[in-house]
Amino acid sequence: MYRYDEFDERFVRERVAQFADQVARRLDGSLSEDEFKPLRLKNGVYLQLHAYMLRIAVPYGTLNARQLRQLALIGERYDRGYGHFTTRTNLQFNWPKLRDIPAILGLLADVEMHCIQTSGNCIRNVTADHFAGVARDEIEDPRPTAELIRQWSSGHPEFSYLPRKFKIAVTGAQEDRAVTRAHDIGLRLRRHPDTQETCYEVSVGGGLGRTPMIGKVVRDYLPKKDLLAYLEAILRVYNLEGRRDNKYKARVKILVHEIGAEEFARRVEAEFARLDGPSINADPEEVARIAAYFAPPAYETLPAVSNTLEAARAANPAFARWVEVNTTAHKVPGYTAVTISLKPAGQAPGDATSAQMRTVADLAERYSLDELRVTHAQNLVLPHVRLRDLPAIWRTLGEAGLAEANIGLVTDIISCPGLDYCALATARSIPIAQAIQQRFADAQRQREIGPLGIKISGCINACGHHHVGHIGILGLEKRGIESYQITLGGDAGENAAIGEILGPGLAAEEVPAAIERIVAVYLAERLEAESFIDAVRRLGLAPFKAAFQEVPRAAA
Repeated sequence: MYRYDEFDERFVRERVAQFADQVARRLDGSLSEDEFKPLRLKNGVYLQLHAYMLRIAVPYGTLNARQLRQLALIGERYDRGYGHFTTRTNLQFNWPKLRDIPAILGLLADVEMHCIQTSGNCIRNVTADHFAGVARDEIEDPRPTAELIRQWSSGHPEFSYLPRKFKIAVTGAQEDRAVTRAHDIGLRLRRHPDTQETCYEVSVGGGLGRTPMIGKVVRDYLPKKDLLAYLEAILRVYNLEGRRDNKYKARVKILVHEIGAEEFARRVEAEFARLDGPSINADPEEVARIAAYFAPPAYETLPAVSNTLEAARAANPAFARWVEVNTTAHKVPGYTAVTISLKPAGQAPGDATSAQMRTVADLAERYSLDELRVTHAQNLVLPHVRLRDLPAIWRTLGEAGLAEANIGLVTDIISCPGLDYCALATARSIPIAQAIQQRFADAQRQREIGPLGIKISGCINACGHHHVGHIGILGLEKRGIESYQITLGGDAGENAAIGEILGPGLAAEEVPAAIERIVAVYLAERLEAESFIDAVRRLGLAPFKAAFQEVPRAAA
């Protein structure tokens, strides 16, 4: 894991002191809300429906136990005893008082955390594959790249006031678990077919929101040494030519769409050629220094099969089901990665209480070499678990209400906070997610259905990634009533796709029945071992639309 150096410590502490003074001026009336807004946004502070909200950066989703315990403390002391993990792998506190936020920022700085660049028109928190460094299908660990970009982008003078917010994701695996094609810039580490050198595939112009688009590849094999200069060229073209007259048309995806991916790539290459690459690109020694922080931990030499684990699986079907669903193959024999579901039925997706955070911190410290990850799907990961420790971890998670065996299944729903919290939302998200979870709560039924990604957003901004959900749900306001639009066929992975609308919007109480009918078509029509998304691609939308039209409508 990366550790602060002297520059990081000084930089963050100075920002905390500056913001404490700005908050004091806002509280005594020296600053109006309009004057204060750009200052608070630079420090991750939003004004929500009912209170301020503080968004905390978790770069590339990596935390240690000390940091998670500090988040638990902040939740208890300054919020309502919980936090919300987001699709950007950040953590949000929904109820802090403005006067307390400088103290919160100070506590974060004590554990090498901050809220810088979690809001505003800048380069946001860089995300990566949550199985980075441990996945068997990985070409190279993407976290050193993500950290290099974090350092390069933090406070970058040219890119602090972009036309619109800017998001970057990195993966080093064959399976895209970082949703790279739905980002402004997506980077995938690949082997060059001729030289076998590790390079970057660069895609630009992805994004969701009111105009969803899949990113276009502008470079197939960018040499690693040229990364920062090439990113600088992309950002310079965007900064110079991106629209600033209309925030709804200001994302880089609109520029790529309007001039075409080919022309955009040509302009980037021209800018790249003009730049002084050696002065921008990181020194190889600095790259090596950063990479050293992500060296593999001190794994034990273990047998590939654990007799302790196999005996526990044979003795307890519930434990066996959890192992099957919530663990992932590890590149080191005798180890696995455990995904902890933050989606038990009835709970707001992505929420964790302070007590639950402390439980996970204890497990990370004792069983996962003091490391854990936040996923873009709003769950947590213990990346370095010995197989023989799984029974003890499962028992502890069960006591904390965190042993739900549903990762990747129909109840593992991604959801934004929606109208319960967000000032931009036009409909609720959390109650819809909870109703669907309860409808499909039976564990055996979930396993029968298999992998199915439902994603819910409470407004057109798509913080719940509904466009790339196998089933997407978008909540809108229609004549003063919440209306929910259903899309089908989206995909966040390497076959990235935007879902298509099935039909007219539904009332909130009609949504679970609609999902039920969509799933019923899949179960009736699927081939042997065919996944939901593969069945949708084979069958097309017609049979699902027909079922959708038959959903009983609530009385007006």
